[in-house]
Amino acid sequence: MTSPRILVVDDEAHLRELLEIALVKMGLDVDSADSLSAARSHLAANDYALVLTDMRLPDGLGIELVREVTNGDKVIPIAVITAYGSADNAVVALKAGAFDYLSKPVALDQLRLMVQSALRIGKPADSPRQPGDAKARSNTSLRLIGQSAAMQELRTQIVRLARSMAPVAITGESGSGKELAARDIHALSPRADKPFVAVNCGAIPEALMEAEFFGYRKGAFTGAADDREGFFQAANGGTLLLDEVADLPLAMQVKLLRAIQERRVRKVGATVEEPVDVRLISATHQNLAECVESGRFRQDLYYRLNVIELKLPPLRERLDDLGLLIDTVLGRLAAFAPQAVPVTLTPAAMAVLCSYAFPGNVRELENILERALAFANDGVIEVADLGLKGGGNGRPLESQGMGDGEADAGLATLPASFAPVAATTASLLSGSELPPSLPDYLDDIERDVIRRALTRTHFNRTKAADLLGISFRQLRYRMQRLSIHEQD
Repeated sequence: MTSPRILVVDDEAHLRELLEIALVKMGLDVDSADSLSAARSHLAANDYALVLTDMRLPDGLGIELVREVTNGDKVIPIAVITAYGSADNAVVALKAGAFDYLSKPVALDQLRLMVQSALRIGKPADSPRQPGDAKARSNTSLRLIGQSAAMQELRTQIVRLARSMAPVAITGESGSGKELAARDIHALSPRADKPFVAVNCGAIPEALMEAEFFGYRKGAFTGAADDREGFFQAANGGTLLLDEVADLPLAMQVKLLRAIQERRVRKVGATVEEPVDVRLISATHQNLAECVESGRFRQDLYYRLNVIELKLPPLRERLDDLGLLIDTVLGRLAAFAPQAVPVTLTPAAMAVLCSYAFPGNVRELENILERALAFANDGVIEVADLGLKGGGNGRPLESQGMGDGEADAGLATLPASFAPVAATTASLLSGSELPPSLPDYLDDIERDVIRRALTRTHFNRTKAADLLGISFRQLRYRMQRLSIHEQD
């Protein structure tokens, strides 16, 4: 079996020799180059499992090689070697597509960890990239649900980010799925078989933060009866998610920055540091740039965490996914129900949800549906069961920057799956007026639909129920609630 081949590019002969010896001891084949031109010749003639390049070379910059390899036809991870204290160069390289970086003087334990991570990505002779590969992989079964254009693009970005070691900053409103996105990045990465540790930075008392993050030695403080690992050690080899990272106090930000730069942590009460191999992902609903400007967040830590930004769209900007999300949530809730009763939403209830802005995003949708199902009659969720303030106009879409005319137009441009509801609603609107009471207005819509079904079936309620796709009992309940009688 052929050993993986590594290409080392550096103009310092002694460093090349050191790297070669370390890599050969790992059972790897090594080629060396002392310039960009020599590296390009090797790349044209051979397949490599990893390229390791210095940032400064006699005939150019290593960042040029990073861009060429990243944009090439072969999938080859490339890492860079930066001078001591040149954190900015490392950030630039990661943004350009570098898999990882090492700082001079190169620590051999960090080199071994980085090479092992790179080798997990794939074989040296990975097949050439195909134009649709990213999209094909982005459609695999992930935790983030949705088929809208925004979600398709988001999944494509996640697939690309999964191949890198670059820190990712996930931004988005509360409830938009930031932790799910982080878990998807981890699941698609070469670290998928290693731990994923999620930490809520705002939930840890400040006095305990250092011990929680870095661990502690027995006897380090009162109550430390045994040695204990911290979050970094628990996530070693895998991914560490720093959720609500903006809530970290400044003192802890300094310690976190050192751990990121040195890739070493020291337990409370210990005298030596230990290496850790962790891929960092941070998440927050706050604007970190504004936190930096206000002095609440360190600028140097911001640049180390925010190498690549992944922005999650709010639910109100991807209403095309609402039907799929509702079906998924209701299916999950029904599985835990004491009785297997089919769960459905009335057209009026669906219309209310389509006009709602969901300030709490998908998490709020889940809570709304769980509460509604508890109050629903025979598994049929009515408008009243949703429990929305004002019948569903809490933070309506027009309050998100839409004028009156745009709000009315929005009713006619609901997702395609809700076209019948949109058509009925639009037909009952007069001009650009809004209803004075949304619950009464939606009741009028439902009353009109039921009356037309009864008229068509000559008031045969069994046939009318079949025509409306509901049970006879459900129809009778609606008729009583809406005061629909035969003489009408």
